[in-house]
Amino acid sequence: MSAIQAGGDTLRIGIDVGGTKIAGVLLAEAADGDARPKLLAERSIPARPGAEQLVDDVVSVVEALTKDAPAAAGIATIGIGTPGMVDAANGAVENIANLDIVRVELGGEVARRTGVPTRVENDVNAAALGAAAMLPPTDGAGDKDTVVFLNLGTGLAVGVIRGGELDHGYSNNVGEIGHVPVEPHRWPCACGQRGCLETAASGGAATRLWPQDDPPMPAIIAKAGNPAAPDHAQAAETLDTIVSAIADAIDIAATAIDPRNIIIGGGMAKTGRPLLDCITTELRRREETSRFVASLRLPDRLSLTDPDQPVGAIGAALAGRGAI
Repeated sequence: MSAIQAGGDTLRIGIDVGGTKIAGVLLAEAADGDARPKLLAERSIPARPGAEQLVDDVVSVVEALTKDAPAAAGIATIGIGTPGMVDAANGAVENIANLDIVRVELGGEVARRTGVPTRVENDVNAAALGAAAMLPPTDGAGDKDTVVFLNLGTGLAVGVIRGGELDHGYSNNVGEIGHVPVEPHRWPCACGQRGCLETAASGGAATRLWPQDDPPMPAIIAKAGNPAAPDHAQAAETLDTIVSAIADAIDIAATAIDPRNIIIGGGMAKTGRPLLDCITTELRRREETSRFVASLRLPDRLSLTDPDQPVGAIGAALAGRGAI
């Protein structure tokens, strides 16, 4: 079968491996690459622990999405975004903790079983590609712009897009700003250091600092803004700690990479506009005391991912362009 639709679009499948579900999309990418990709279908199934189970589940979603494709079209590539340590060169993944996987030859096995070229990418990098691709046209990344995707999940990391392509860095560790120590005398980090950014600027940090509510951020913001709340003072202090650390992360990303767009995603981004308003307020406060920070115009670069857009799976599909 041809991998091109009659309209000239290339069909790609993207898979987002999560701790609780395997989500997939069927994407149509325009030949010129300038327009937003079109989302044709979505599928998801619960995730199961184990390497063999993961391969089976990914193939199952791929097969379902293939049936959703137009009758006269075939699938050009498969892209998979996954947590763990990814070797993009050979598609192997190590240490997917939530699925109890030490190592799996994910890309090779999926390609063998489907007959479709497959590429595996780190899940934050995949989400960065997807979030950048789905920016509104007026804010679009374009081929010459730089985009940073700030993933506020259990930890903190960024994906970097330069010229429309992922920047992996020399050792494949570009974007690990969550492990930049900013307060070395503060909380210990799982990486072995102390005071890393992600010990305050992450969903895991919010849960640790505010265990009484799940999810914590909506409750923290609401109580911090209500002087009559019994735990108002504690909530206000906790919110200041978290938001200040997120602003630090944005400062670091902006000064080191100078992106046109900084997109906030991950689990904490589901808090929505209230979180963005808190971050913007903190950045404006910093502008008042620093002409340098004011010159960066950081609030103007910020946006949130749309919670209704499966940016992880969309980006995985686009990462599949590099499949061999």
